[in-house]
Amino acid sequence: MRKLQRNRARAEEEESVFVTMTDMTISFLLIIMILLAFFATQLNSDETVPLTTYERVRQDRDELRVDNQSLRTTVNALRVQVAELEIEIEELKQQIEKLKVINPLEAYLSQAINQRREILVELRDRLLIEFPELQVVISPEQDALRFQGEGLFRSGSSQLEPRQRAIVETMGRLLDEILICFTLGERANRGEDCGSGNALIEAVQIEGHTDSDGPDLNNLRLSTDRANATLLVMLDEDRSILAHQNLRGQPVMSVSGYGEMRPIETNETIEGKAANRRIDLRIIMYAPSTVEEVEEVGRRLDVLRSSGELE
Repeated sequence: MRKLQRNRARAEEEESVFVTMTDMTISFLLIIMILLAFFATQLNSDETVPLTTYERVRQDRDELRVDNQSLRTTVNALRVQVAELEIEIEELKQQIEKLKVINPLEAYLSQAINQRREILVELRDRLLIEFPELQVVISPEQDALRFQGEGLFRSGSSQLEPRQRAIVETMGRLLDEILICFTLGERANRGEDCGSGNALIEAVQIEGHTDSDGPDLNNLRLSTDRANATLLVMLDEDRSILAHQNLRGQPVMSVSGYGEMRPIETNETIEGKAANRRIDLRIIMYAPSTVEEVEEVGRRLDVLRSSGELE
């Protein structure tokens, strides 16, 4: 009897434990269902998209991939172009460096032009110091001194009046002092005070010009007579001016008459005619045509300097 009671008690106890475990399981499942229901309520319907939108997005993505590939191709092509441009830039830099190297011929010609300008300015300024009212200007080409109007000769005359004669004598003296530094011959002197480098004068032309009044042949004769009269006065002052020679051993002094053939202004006005009646003292510099000629001039002058013929 007792044993039966013990078995019943044990069975009741086991049944009680089973009920408790069942209740706990049900409670746990209930909690999970509640949580699932809660999370379901939190889902946003906006996070879902229609199929057409999805397909469009996929298409856009694929197009972007194609565009990116095209962009990469373009970038690579640009890189190639940049590399080619860098090579061209380097070549241009090298050409610029070569241009920076002074060409002996260009340097010589440039120096000769500058020297001629300085000679004319010095002659003009020194003449104006002694004869302030003298009508003398430098030509626009900066290759000649111009004595215009009644500066040296009266209209229709080739005779120098005493004052004009004094002007020509002074001009001859000043010119002789300058030619020493730019010519060859027994009076040549290329000392440090000259600053003439290797520049040489080829010729100094005394040119006579007239206006259009009168017959052509008379004007040609008159202009030549004026040029000759100017040179003769320079020779009377000091014939040593003929000792100045060019590179070929010829006297640099020369004369020419052009009559009315080379006007610088119109002959239709009084002022124009006065400008055309003139004496031009034109300086022609030696102009080599090759670098070899420039070097030859340098060698000849160096020989003359070393021999003492050029001080």
